[in-house]
Amino acid sequence: MQEDFIHYVWQHQYFDKTNLQTEDGQPILVLKPGFRNADAGPDFLGARLIIGEVEWNGAVEIHLRASDWQRHQHQTDKKYDQVILHVVHSFDAPVQRTNGSEVPALALQPRLAPTLLQAYHSLMSVADVAPLPCAGALPTVPELTRLMMTERALLERVEQKAAAVQELHEHTGHDWETTAWQVLAAGFGFKKNTEPLTRLAQALPLPVLRRHRHDQRQTEALLFGQAGLLPPVAAAPDAYCADLRQEYDFLAHKYSLLSAALQPHEWNFLRLRPANFPTVRLAQLAALVHAQPRLFQPLLDAPDVATLEKMLLVPVGEYWQRHYRPGVPADKVPGLGRSSAHLLISNVVVPLRVAYAQSVGEQEGVEAAVELLAQLPREQNSVLAPYEALQFRHRTAADSQGLLALQRGYCQPRRCLHCAIGSRILQRNVPLSAT
Repeated sequence: MQEDFIHYVWQHQYFDKTNLQTEDGQPILVLKPGFRNADAGPDFLGARLIIGEVEWNGAVEIHLRASDWQRHQHQTDKKYDQVILHVVHSFDAPVQRTNGSEVPALALQPRLAPTLLQAYHSLMSVADVAPLPCAGALPTVPELTRLMMTERALLERVEQKAAAVQELHEHTGHDWETTAWQVLAAGFGFKKNTEPLTRLAQALPLPVLRRHRHDQRQTEALLFGQAGLLPPVAAAPDAYCADLRQEYDFLAHKYSLLSAALQPHEWNFLRLRPANFPTVRLAQLAALVHAQPRLFQPLLDAPDVATLEKMLLVPVGEYWQRHYRPGVPADKVPGLGRSSAHLLISNVVVPLRVAYAQSVGEQEGVEAAVELLAQLPREQNSVLAPYEALQFRHRTAADSQGLLALQRGYCQPRRCLHCAIGSRILQRNVPLSAT
């Protein structure tokens, strides 16, 4: 049993309250269980209890065993002097505040319904390889509960991504254009090369890139050269690569770029299809920068997915239409596909727009950004397949993102007690005497 279960039981008061009393025999009446404390200190704050004949206002601390109080050194921490009730699964020792006064204790072990315990253990004992711990009990969960939980997980996922954008925005000196450049560049890494592309965007100042964006050759020279993917002129495999390297050497010297340049070994080519090579993604990014005088405002103002697709799906330079890597010719190299553009909209544009809307206090901007996900087709991958098999709604990318968030934030780490679906399953097993 995890301590989180006792937190859950106390928060929802899912235990038998008949003749409720402390370990030393004082009657207890719970007027208000308090609210969960996310910071250091007692687990629940703002509780209101009548113990004996006295009404108390204060905190509640939760442990599996009462002796955990000493093990956590709460008896020496003044933050815990405000605790008015020590709620435990099993009582094995009295505990004291820093002044030596004893903290009243309530043991829940004899007050927990066997059906509730069985439901909890069923969720927690499912093998780690199982994608959904609650799969066997899902038929008992209303579809509305599933939908609400998926939407909640979606908003949490978008909020987390937006928070990362806001943090980057602070690091860029509150420059939204630079923020958009760095977030977009990282997005073109498509997981395998996100980290090196993030560093490339930081190593290539946007003002330098923008100064030369009118010339696609110079744009490519800056990006490929700073990425460390252009061999020296003497070793260039063809005239175009030699020309790019020569142009890069001149610009790198002019803008003092060499010390921040990446090295070839920092890029991931292994187990990637040629269409996903970082060289191909760099060519696509160069084409986008060349085509767009600004990045942030067009991403912010695009009214729909079709407009964003038109912005993102620009043809690469002529050389990169026939080369996956410098000096390695191919019959035809595909450009950025619609599915890749949709991933960029999901993982870059939506968080960027949410972060901006939150920064200026425009809730309608947040809603409009999330609505873009509903315009995108659903994603298909092995993570989402089990949810489809269990009849979770999966129609658009909004559903996909919500289900991915559900899997990563709740199902995989077994946070069933924090999930509305898991809570619903447990609630069905709480006897009427505990509600």
